[in-house]
Amino acid sequence: MVTTDFPNIFPMGDRLYIGLAGLTTNVQTVAQRLKFQLNLCELKEGRQIKLYTIISMVANLLYEKRFRPYYTEPVIAGLDPKTFKPFSCSLDLIGCPMVTDDFVVSGTCTELMYGMCESLWEPNMDPQHLFETISQAMLNAVDRDHVGHGNHCPYH
Repeated sequence: MVTTDFPNIFPMGDRLYIGLAGLTTNVQTVAQRLKFQLNLCELKEGRQIKLYTIISMVANLLYEKRFRPYYTEPVIAGLDPKTFKPFSCSLDLIGCPMVTDDFVVSGTCTELMYGMCESLWEPNMDPQHLFETISQAMLNAVDRDHVGHGNHCPYH
């Protein structure tokens, strides 16, 4: 039985989340290994891990399996703990990070989402307008996506 009803967004800190799109078993494996490494580092250092350290952890985890990669495309999003500035980053299958100031997309309808996001996104949107823009971009892109089965939601 194939299901799309499983968690694919995981907390990595107080204001930091990782979303994993891809093969279910790989998503679960990557999430478990990341949580283990994160807990180990926090225990060793006695403090929460910094944002860019988590990006490096994810990149290293994916790169070590570059010849037989995990079929997952992580998206890391959150708020910088010092400035509270929004942060987004995506990584490819072998761990190459792409940090942007605007938006990142991942999943089965990536190409469709890029077009919708580029046309609807504006800098410095208020939270309500941003949520509405995300919802409209997803609805319009998912209407053309036959692989995702409509299992998309704006994380609020």
